[in-house]
Amino acid sequence: MAVLHQTLLLCVYGFFSNLRPSEPFLTAYLLGPDKNLTETQVVNEVYPVWTYSYLVLLFPIFLATDFLRYKPVMVLQATSLVVTYIMLLKVQGVLAMQLLEFFFGLATASEVAYYSYIYSVVEPKHYQRVTAYCRSMALFGSAAGSLTGQLLLSVAKAQLLHLVIITLTTAAVAFLAPWFLPMPKRSLFFHKSPEMEEKPHSTTALIEKEGDLASQLPLHSQAISTIPRSSETGRLRSGPVQVLQVLLADFLKCYRCPSLLAWSLWWALATCGYFQVINYAQALWENIRPSQDNEIYNGYVETLATLLGALAALLVGCLPVCWSAWGELALCVLSLLMALCVFAMDTLKNIWLCYSSYVLFRAIYMLLITVATYQIAASLNMQRYALVFGVNTFLALLLQSLLTVVVVDSAGLGLNVFTQFLIYGGYFAVISVVFLLAGLYKLASRRCSKQQEQVLRSGQAETLCDFPLVC
Repeated sequence: MAVLHQTLLLCVYGFFSNLRPSEPFLTAYLLGPDKNLTETQVVNEVYPVWTYSYLVLLFPIFLATDFLRYKPVMVLQATSLVVTYIMLLKVQGVLAMQLLEFFFGLATASEVAYYSYIYSVVEPKHYQRVTAYCRSMALFGSAAGSLTGQLLLSVAKAQLLHLVIITLTTAAVAFLAPWFLPMPKRSLFFHKSPEMEEKPHSTTALIEKEGDLASQLPLHSQAISTIPRSSETGRLRSGPVQVLQVLLADFLKCYRCPSLLAWSLWWALATCGYFQVINYAQALWENIRPSQDNEIYNGYVETLATLLGALAALLVGCLPVCWSAWGELALCVLSLLMALCVFAMDTLKNIWLCYSSYVLFRAIYMLLITVATYQIAASLNMQRYALVFGVNTFLALLLQSLLTVVVVDSAGLGLNVFTQFLIYGGYFAVISVVFLLAGLYKLASRRCSKQQEQVLRSGQAETLCDFPLVC
């Protein structure tokens, strides 16, 4: 009964915290009469703040989540969302919008507590089912929010301001749920239970967990584990120094694995580009089809992209691909397809082709990030998976911040949105070339190894012939 109560509260929180009817129309709202900002202010001055704040807050929140045992950070996330939408409704000016983006960056960084909480209060036999329920409700909430916003805008002829009010209401409902959750007694690093097992957890559950990466969007858009760990202790509580030592030792062990390193590299590189495309897609659409003069369909597009992305993630298990053998070449081909989608969005200047390319881009990313999660999680225990997940996300945000400060930020080049997407398309093309070279190198190495094995076998056979058996 306790598991049912906790699962229900987590599902309610996941659904309502992601039910945001205003999100697909945020750029139109900021550029419209309600906020009256210019495109340069929104794209080059306001939106970059989310990237920077998410990067700065990620590691401290990661440690604080474990140290405080999840629930307080969930409350912090819910509070940050409410503050974000109150500011979106009430305040004016560039500086206020930048502060708003900081609070949303805090909410995004705190989202790690939502899925981590599950593993601290639910028995291991329930991990997969509870994670699937929570992730499904979060995705359903995101899709329902986008669809609701579009229907209110197109059918009921509601104003964008009304969508913000509804989003604030759903955030307030989500704010209530964490308070009724029990306080966990254990965590992964600071409050470990003596019975915590070192064996890898269900990879299906971990794959379900990975979906939260795609939902961590800014407001304007989501074999080594079997090695014994000498740094582990049986104590219930570890100090900060011990935890950092364990994290450092695990980091060095994990990234010595070539396969894990390759998939982590793609994860970091692709997530950086994915966030940039998602962040500024609305600004691109606004240039192609201005909302002041035309009806826009961003909500339908986001709904379809979310549902197809979830479907693509579910279809991973049905694909007849040996990812361990052909993974790099598959990443090369699909990264190239992502690059073509971004180029199409940038150059064709047709809103329907732009929408279609965006949906395909998100579906491919969701498919590949799910595969990457499976390949990484298959041989890791939960502590090491959390570490690798955090490091990969941090590297993605670090790369994204560098790209933002050079390409987007008014302190850097401050390029227009079309030039930005041209660069993002080239960025994914470079990723494709990197993994093409890695795949060719892997195939050449495998062929060389086979030839060496054949030579060794033939040499052994000749040796046996030189010494025949004597009866």
